Amino acid sequence: MRHTITDDLVRTRQEWTETYQRLAEHPGRTALRRRLLHLSRVLAGERLTPAAEAELRRRARQGGGES
Repeated sequence: MRHTITDDLVRTRQEWTETYQRLAEHPGRTALRRRLLHLSRVLAGERLTPAAEAELRRRARQGGGES
């Protein structure tokens, strides 16, 4: 099964990482926890293969550009 990693999906992963980091810096923030849960559901709904997940993380770290 091949999955296309869209720019929107890369941005969602970047947003997930940023939200996770902000929550680590400011634990107990309900709005950040809710945002992280929402983004986690969006990403989980994509049902990516392990290889596609790794590629998504790599692209998110690099700023989302196609390789």
